[in-house]
Amino acid sequence: MDPAQLEQLITYVAGGLILFALGGAGLVFARNATAASRRRSRLSGEAQVVSGSGGGGTGALAGVAAQVRRIGDRSAISDPSKVSALRQKLMQAGFYSREAVTFYLGVRTVALGAATAGVLVLLPFALKGGGGFAALGMSLVLAAAAMLGPDQYIKMRRSKLEREYRDGFPDLLDLLVASVEAGLSLDAAVNRICGELARRYPSLTEHLKLLTLELRAGRARKDAWARLADRLGIDEARSFATMLRQAEDMGTSVGETLTAFSDDMRSKRMLRAEEKALALPAKLVVPLILFIFPCLLGVLVLPAIFQVIMAQK
Repeated sequence: MDPAQLEQLITYVAGGLILFALGGAGLVFARNATAASRRRSRLSGEAQVVSGSGGGGTGALAGVAAQVRRIGDRSAISDPSKVSALRQKLMQAGFYSREAVTFYLGVRTVALGAATAGVLVLLPFALKGGGGFAALGMSLVLAAAAMLGPDQYIKMRRSKLEREYRDGFPDLLDLLVASVEAGLSLDAAVNRICGELARRYPSLTEHLKLLTLELRAGRARKDAWARLADRLGIDEARSFATMLRQAEDMGTSVGETLTAFSDDMRSKRMLRAEEKALALPAKLVVPLILFIFPCLLGVLVLPAIFQVIMAQK
């Protein structure tokens, strides 16, 4: 086999390894999210249809998940504070399972192992002179994907969910104000509006259902709202939890406090929209210069150039 063809073959094999590792990580996170969703559905009392026998794909997925869990158990973090911080970060990304930390550590370990194997395979071709740039570039891609891929995936999920929480929190407060002014208590109002928000803000609704379960289990209201703010990870929820704690300690009216806080959140939402609208012209400058301006210049100048050329002939 020609050396160039061999190098190309090994490059494809290394690319397949990283795709396999990333695909396995995605399957494990999908299974984790599905299990957490089923568990929350059972806790909320929703009926579920569970199949009696799993297919071959389900069995294979369970085997892969078991291996990843075993690897994660071996690479578990011994510091409890780091484990708590990692679990909090995963909860903010939408992974609520108790085994989320183990799966995350296992996926990182598997990704690093796959990337290390790929780099070792590509290393001889990267060190040779001349045609080793492709192998070197693939090695860098493998290393970057293994070290930064899981964290970037978690950050992307957190950013997506935080946008949903920030968009839905003013609507949540408006519904709470309407329910409390209609005569419901704050806990009953939260239980009432879960169905109203489920279609547009499903992730926020899941957190509200979990809040309702904590309140039913006997947790204090201020502690339950503080835990909700920690799970959401947005400043609006933290401010709301602090406001409820102060209102409960001072004995002020919850309805009036909710009304004032709702108006404030609505104003902040309008300010964010105005800020994005004002930033739009600055963001459009680069696309206008790179794409629109050359086209306009061509349309305006080419006819004159054509006329000049025809006049010279």
